[in-house]
Amino acid sequence: MKDTLTIALSKGKLLEPALDLFKRVGLAPKDISPESRRLIFEHQASGTTLMIVRPSDVPTYVEYGVVDAGIVGADVLMEQPTDVYEPLDLGFGSCRLVVAAPKSEIQQDGRHATRLRVATKYPNVTERYFTQKGIPIEIIKLYGSVELAPLVGLSDRIVDLVSTGNTLRAHDLVVMDVIAESTARLIVNRASLKLKYRRMNGLIEALRSGLQGGRS
Repeated sequence: MKDTLTIALSKGKLLEPALDLFKRVGLAPKDISPESRRLIFEHQASGTTLMIVRPSDVPTYVEYGVVDAGIVGADVLMEQPTDVYEPLDLGFGSCRLVVAAPKSEIQQDGRHATRLRVATKYPNVTERYFTQKGIPIEIIKLYGSVELAPLVGLSDRIVDLVSTGNTLRAHDLVVMDVIAESTARLIVNRASLKLKYRRMNGLIEALRSGLQGGRS
């Protein structure tokens, strides 16, 4: 079908609220579950296919037209800018991208004679932030638990995504600055927006209505 839509949903914390929203507006099977090991789900009644992919891959899938649209956190879009259309802030998955440091380091802030070492999963955002501040840094790219880095002497600061802040407090880390707020966003392939305008516009309006408690 020309107007069949394929949509990439992010694995992890955004998946459950995204599935709930898609079910509410009639664009997902009722039995679809975040616990399922399947990665592709077809909903023939609405002509919609949902793909479950790694968050950092969603913008690439959308930009290259492998999927027509995707749900991804704003933090991912800030870290890896891509040529996609972003029509809707979905509001869920709210968190903050912050700079944090050990409590013991706060009183010594500004006394470092050499560049700071900053551990993060967000090297591009981190570099832009500290460059704008005029602070020289060495970026240490990590893929796991960033909050461990200053505890073992690997870094002076971290830049990480936090929601409640409980993990930071558990490791005696203090937020020094908030770089940005992040929520889930709907992103759309630009070609799909033109070629499948009716369906794409319907998707945007359906999700907007669903967020307000309505149903398509």
